[in-house]
Amino acid sequence: MEWADFLANEAAINSLSPEQTAAFVERLKTENSGKSEAKLASKLNIGAAAFKKRMAEVYDKFAKSYPELDTSNSRGKLEKLRACLTKKYNGGQDAQSTIKEIHHNIPPAVPFKKFVGRETELEELHQKLQTSRQVAIVAVAGMGGVGKTELATQYAKQHLQNYQGGVCWLSAQGIDVGIQILRFAELKFKLIAPDDWELADRLRYCWQNWEKGEVLLVFDDVTDYKKQVKPYLPPESPQFKVLLTTRLEFDRTLLQLPLGVLKPLAAIKLLKSLVDRERLKSEPWVARKICKFLGYLPLALELVGRYLDTMPDLSLEKLLKRLEKKRLEHEAIAKANPLMRYECGVAEAFALSWEQLDENAQKKGCGLSLFALADIPLPVEAIEDDQQQEAWEKAIADLLKLHLLQRQSKGIYKLHPLIRQFFQMKLDESSEADEVKTSFAAQAVGVAKRIPQQSNREQILNLTLYIPHLAELASYLFRYLSDEDLITPFTRLGWFYKGQGLYQQAEPWLQLCVEVTKNRLGLEHPHIVTSLNNLAGLYKSTGHYRKAEPLYQQALELSKRLLGDEHPLVAASLHNLAGLYEYTGRYREAEPLYKQALELSKRLLGDEHPFVAVSLHNLAGIYKSTGRYREAEPLYQQALELSKRLLGDEHPNVATSLNNLAELYKYTGRYREAEPLYQQALELRKRLLGEEHPDVATSLDSLAGLYNSIGRYREAEPLYQQALELRKHLLGEEHPDISTTLNNLALLYFHTGRYSEAEVLLQQALELIKRLLGDEHPDVAKNFNNVAELYFHTGRYSKAEPLYQQALAICEQTLGVAHPNTITVRGNYARFLREAYR
Repeated sequence: MEWADFLANEAAINSLSPEQTAAFVERLKTENSGKSEAKLASKLNIGAAAFKKRMAEVYDKFAKSYPELDTSNSRGKLEKLRACLTKKYNGGQDAQSTIKEIHHNIPPAVPFKKFVGRETELEELHQKLQTSRQVAIVAVAGMGGVGKTELATQYAKQHLQNYQGGVCWLSAQGIDVGIQILRFAELKFKLIAPDDWELADRLRYCWQNWEKGEVLLVFDDVTDYKKQVKPYLPPESPQFKVLLTTRLEFDRTLLQLPLGVLKPLAAIKLLKSLVDRERLKSEPWVARKICKFLGYLPLALELVGRYLDTMPDLSLEKLLKRLEKKRLEHEAIAKANPLMRYECGVAEAFALSWEQLDENAQKKGCGLSLFALADIPLPVEAIEDDQQQEAWEKAIADLLKLHLLQRQSKGIYKLHPLIRQFFQMKLDESSEADEVKTSFAAQAVGVAKRIPQQSNREQILNLTLYIPHLAELASYLFRYLSDEDLITPFTRLGWFYKGQGLYQQAEPWLQLCVEVTKNRLGLEHPHIVTSLNNLAGLYKSTGHYRKAEPLYQQALELSKRLLGDEHPLVAASLHNLAGLYEYTGRYREAEPLYKQALELSKRLLGDEHPFVAVSLHNLAGIYKSTGRYREAEPLYQQALELSKRLLGDEHPNVATSLNNLAELYKYTGRYREAEPLYQQALELRKRLLGEEHPDVATSLDSLAGLYNSIGRYREAEPLYQQALELRKHLLGEEHPDISTTLNNLALLYFHTGRYSEAEVLLQQALELIKRLLGDEHPDVAKNFNNVAELYFHTGRYSKAEPLYQQALAICEQTLGVAHPNTITVRGNYARFLREAYR
């Protein structure tokens, strides 16, 4: 055994880290005995202080075997360690005389180190090789940079004693593998077959006369099994074990050990082995972000770790920003480190696989890089053109074979973050880059157009997989959209989230839609109208009425100016502004706008159109809110029938019509007719929208209101509580609907004599509604009335009277003197005056 190999083995036995091993081997080399630590440190590209620190750690570890090292100074420790190891190497009393020399040619350039996070793979590899009585060919496969060769190297070093017949390392990319085998047999075992024999005969001679004991043959970096491996395999015998490292994926007839990226914790552990721990502790979250950005790829992590070790004053946060900006071109991952086995950076490692792809697979790989870092749906069987379908099938197979693409499940694939960057880099180098991006954008728009304004559960399930990729388009590739399709991805993303009550996720897309549209198309374009309406609609849904109103007004004015008074977009803008006025209690302003929208939509779209059904429904809502129940009922019924006819029975709009018609019946005391409609609406909403949706909360609150009205308090209370909990979860604490449910639950407590509980909730509801809607809203009047009623019934007359007066003044001003709510408040106040002052 050569001195360098002996030192490497000693490093392994004493559990030295890779950095400690490098310093130890360099310091103990015979030719370096008189050189200074500073000169040796420069050879390792580290500072003298770092070299000294590593050697101190080496002495500490060897001191467990050689206690005399503890009593010496630094120079004395070196000489004592050298003497002890030399004695052992030359067969002294410390040498393991019972272990014979095992011949091997494992690459000495990489001292043994234990793979961080690869303990399971090492054990599995050993089990696979040892359990087979035949030739065990194990493919340690994976994309470039996952550490295939390093795993094989470390396995061979760690299990050297298991292979008494030697370890023969063969480079599939070097000279003829057969020649390499002959040279190993000649150098290690003095086996020399006659030169005039054929290569196959000479190899057979070597196999027959090989050293006794199990033998490990490692074929490193196999790219063509048929040419590089098959002709040189030994005869079937339990003596010989064969290990391959390859970028390829073989069929199932070849036993394989797939090697992927590291787990997040193992990735951090690898960084800790390369970078000062205190440095990582000061920026722990950034360290995790770096690992994630690098896709937990061992090669990239080791390159970055070693780069950081040479840049002690560089913050992790600054490095991450530079990596995000320069990506694969940043020097931290672009160039190989001299301390590592790898002779190339990350991009160069991927390029080795890239070069094995044909033009079709390269183009498809570039196209896939435009998808987000998420599962990619590739329903190839849906491609109608047979030639295109076959091209995709072949490309996917080639990319999978080289591990440049990962299969998640049938028709679902994924790219590693750094491979995606590599493909993007290749795409940007191509003259067809703009064409590919434009085509991708057009196809993505086709998917986006499948998102309806209100998705049901099945649609959400089918569309969810596409959402990250639409977000990628809207965030980074929108300039490749045509003017006509510009707002589509933003709008549909907003609809997707808003339809589920996920308003926080919807808002940035609808805001960005307005911004991007204005920047591209200017301030005078119909798309601006649509964008403003959509954003205002979101604000209305979240109770931000003051933000919504100016946007709705701008949309209406702009639609009239651009399109004239006779256009569906004008009808939609009228309808939207009317809806806002209704929500804010401005019923007199809302009614004429609703009527205009209804007449215009009928004239432009005909009587049989979903928008007409919505207009009928909302105009009925105004009539209900202003106490005109006889006018409201036929419109609600028309809207319900029309929605069913046009949209089918299973549609969210049908559920809304059922719920609101039930509300009308409740207001008019027709409780038996109301209850089944409420229940139908609730069941339909749960079925279509799922249990976690604002509309489900509305149905729960409405049904509870019915039970409360007819004295079924035990049934009402849990429904109110469910509605309140759900609304808080979905809408947050600051939303008008929260006030509504608080108020309703408080009334139930009031009716059941739980006055202290009722008062707390009524005060919360009143403060919230005043904060959100201002002091002059009909809902504020309703809350004033309810608090006044509580004070009246608990004998606090001085507090009750001013609240009755405020409630009546607001109702008369906003609803009129003849509105049912006004009449109710006036009656309550009159009763209070009669009883309080008699």
